[in-house]
Amino acid sequence: MSAARSDVVVVGIGADGWEGLSPAARQAVTRSRVLMGSRRQLDLVPGEFHRVAWPSPLVPALPELFEKYSDVCVLASGDPMFHGIGTTLVRLLGDRVTVVPHPSSVSLACARLGWALNEVEVVSLVARSADLLRPVLTPGRRVLVLGGDPAVVAEIAGPITVLEQLGGPAERVYPWSGQDADPLCVIAIEYRGSAHSRVPGLPDDAYETDGQLTKREVRAISLSRLAPLPGQLLWDVGSGTGSIAIEWARTHPTCRAIAVEQSAERAERIVRNAASLGVPAVEVHIGRAPEALAGLEKPDAIFIGGGLTVPGVVQECWDALASGGRLVVNAVTLESEAVVAQWYARLGGDLVRIAVNRGSSVGRFTGWRPHMPVTTWSVTK
Repeated sequence: MSAARSDVVVVGIGADGWEGLSPAARQAVTRSRVLMGSRRQLDLVPGEFHRVAWPSPLVPALPELFEKYSDVCVLASGDPMFHGIGTTLVRLLGDRVTVVPHPSSVSLACARLGWALNEVEVVSLVARSADLLRPVLTPGRRVLVLGGDPAVVAEIAGPITVLEQLGGPAERVYPWSGQDADPLCVIAIEYRGSAHSRVPGLPDDAYETDGQLTKREVRAISLSRLAPLPGQLLWDVGSGTGSIAIEWARTHPTCRAIAVEQSAERAERIVRNAASLGVPAVEVHIGRAPEALAGLEKPDAIFIGGGLTVPGVVQECWDALASGGRLVVNAVTLESEAVVAQWYARLGGDLVRIAVNRGSSVGRFTGWRPHMPVTTWSVTK
């Protein structure tokens, strides 16, 4: 049988190794000629097989491996379809793949802790920044972390519990207090600190800024017009402090944003703000629009907060949008409002004038201090 037509079975295996496999999983393993997996996983299975340890980097090597070998059993940690190699192989090989799952480390951790699995937030930090934890840490929330460094997680989240080698003979569950932990561990958090809401309109002082910041009330209205949906991409053109890109990305873990900013100093500030607010994957491109927009991945929505009067910026943004894409523009000066008026006459959409007054001290009393009014134009292609 040729490799192109052969089946691939992915078997989940736990720290308890061969003894913990179900009869169906054992049968799937023994029927195979080739075993693939990490060296640790390969050592858990007895018998005569051709054993292939994963190369590094793994993903680029997979197509060649599955052209070379047939009758393959892939060993995966726990449930292969939960942050596991199974999902990668299904994307690559389609219906050639059969999966035999094992209880995931998350299921085992919840069983040990007495936590309801459906009420737990799970964050994978495998090859990812620990700043991703920040948006999910809300008071009373239970969180399980995969692939994290306990020292780094504890610095962000406070007290943690470490669960090592779950399901195996070396299993340990203990409150972490600075000791070395087994790399094969899950970190449990019951958060008791403060947190920012994911609803757009974070306090202005949540940001490090030089003053180029879309103010809280205007930001909330602008994001409601941008209408972020899971999996969508935003361009934040003339990003300044990065607040629109950051709050778009905070609405859902799969929302992505590209911040375009001509000032290198402000771009560095955007990176710091994105990390501190839990969305370190926000991309920052340094350059002046419209030239800086060339070659960027096409967006689902665009916000123009700066550079509106630069010739070609609005046209370039409008051309980049597919049907159904949203464009939202904020204008403060008369010159930028003139540009908005021209484009509104051409494309239509909605115009909103936002005037915000905040209460502040006037001697012994309280009065209203106005902010500069903002004109918001929004249009769907």
